[in-house]
Amino acid sequence: MNVYDSEKIAGLLASRGYRITRRPSEADLVVVNTCAIREKAEQKVFSYLGRLAGLKRRRADMLVAVGGCVAQQQGDRIPARQPCVDIVFGTQAIGRLPALVERAEAGFGPLTDTGPAEGIEMITGAAAGGLDAGISRFVTVMRGCDNYCTYCVVPFVRGREVSRSPEAVVAEVRELVADGAREVTLLGQNVNSYGRKEGLCSFARLLARVNAVDGLARIRFTTSHPKDLSDELIAAFGSLDKLCRHLHLPVQSGSDAVLKRMNRGYTRQHYLARVERIRAACPGIALSTDIIVGFPGETEEDFRQTLELIREVEYDSLFAFKYSDRPDAPARRFSRKVAEEEKKRRLKAVLDTQEHITRRKNRQCVGRIETVLVEGVSRRNAAAGAGAARMQWTGRTSENRIVNFSREEGAAVAPPQTGQLVDVLIEKAFAHSLWGRAPAVRPVKPRPKGDACYAA
Repeated sequence: MNVYDSEKIAGLLASRGYRITRRPSEADLVVVNTCAIREKAEQKVFSYLGRLAGLKRRRADMLVAVGGCVAQQQGDRIPARQPCVDIVFGTQAIGRLPALVERAEAGFGPLTDTGPAEGIEMITGAAAGGLDAGISRFVTVMRGCDNYCTYCVVPFVRGREVSRSPEAVVAEVRELVADGAREVTLLGQNVNSYGRKEGLCSFARLLARVNAVDGLARIRFTTSHPKDLSDELIAAFGSLDKLCRHLHLPVQSGSDAVLKRMNRGYTRQHYLARVERIRAACPGIALSTDIIVGFPGETEEDFRQTLELIREVEYDSLFAFKYSDRPDAPARRFSRKVAEEEKKRRLKAVLDTQEHITRRKNRQCVGRIETVLVEGVSRRNAAAGAGAARMQWTGRTSENRIVNFSREEGAAVAPPQTGQLVDVLIEKAFAHSLWGRAPAVRPVKPRPKGDACYAA
C-alpha cells in the first residue's frame, strides 16, 4: 500500500513540475512515506530524519515532508521532535500534498494535515511521476479496516473501511495496462469484505471484471482475512484464467486462546477448514501467511500449536514478526508480556521450520516447465554486464515463486522481453528462488482447461 501511495505522491508532484532524483543531496523536496505497523519501522523514520537534518543544515532551502502512518499517528509531534520537517501529511491527505508544498515553498510552516480524505476516488491515474513502476502494478480497491485486531494500528491510522466503486477500479486497471502493466495486485486490508458497506458487488465479482480487461496477463490480491473468505472467492481461482494460483491468508497464531485475545474472529479449526476447501478447489495452489510470535500471554504450548499448524498447512512461504506494542492498539495494555529473548527464539524457530518446508517445495519444482512472467534482466546479470550470450532474466510463476533463467543455447526464438510469459524448464532449486532455462517464448493465452485448478 505504501508503494501504491508513493506512486500517487510522485504523480501528483510531477504535475507541479517536480521530477524524481535518486540523490537526496540534489533534491528540492524529500518526501518520507512511513509505516507504523511495527516499532522498528517507526524507529527507522526518525533515524532517517536525523540524517536529513544534517543535509538540510547545508541546504536550508530544501523541503522535507513526512507522510504515511507515522505522520497520521504523531502529527505535530514530528516537527517538534525533528525541526527539519516542513510538512506532515496523513494517510488521507495525499491529495492535498501539492497545496501543502505550495504553501511551504512560500515560506509557511511547519504545516500539518492529518484530516480525512474528501473521497477515496480523489487520486487516480497511472502516472508514477518518474518512479520505476515496472510491469507489475498496485491498485487500491478499499482503504481502512473495521476488524480492530488488538495488536494492529491500521484502523487508527488508515481509518474505517471504505471501498472504491468497481467502475473506478476497472478504469484504473485499464489505464495501467495502457501504460505497460501486465500484472496488477489489488490491495485492501481485508479485500474479502470489499463493497459490503456500500452495497457494491462482491470481491469475487470485482475480480471477474478485472479479469476481462484486455492486455492484462495476471491478477493478484492481498490481504484476505480468513473469517471472511467466501466459497465464491475460492471458486474464482478455478473460473478466472488470469487469477494467480497464490493466496496470502494470514493466520497470525495456531492457538485458539491467542487468536481470541487477538480478536481475529476465527478459530484454528475454521482456518484449517478454509485451507482444505481452497486446496480442494485448486490443487497445487501456493499459500502464504503472517505469523506473530510473542503476543502477550502466548505460552510455550500456544507457540507449539503455531509450529504444528505451520507443519500441517505446509505454507509455501510466510512472513514472521516479533510482537511489539503499538500506540492505540489494545494489546499494549495486556499483561504477561513475553521476554525479548524468548520472542527472538520463537521467531527463529518459525523461520527455520518454514525454510525447511520451502526448500522441499522448491525442490519439487525441478524438472517441471513453469510459466514465468518476465520482469526484466536479473540483478546479477545487470551488475555483471553480461553479454547477450550469457543474459539472465527474472520473473515469477503464477504461484509467486521467483525464477531466474537463461535462454536455451542455440534457441531460434527472440530473446525474452519484459512482460512476456515464458515457459521455463526448472533445473535447480534454492532456498528462495528457482533456476531454469527457457526453451521458448509464447504469447499470452488463457489457462488451459486441463490445469489443476477448477471451479468449486
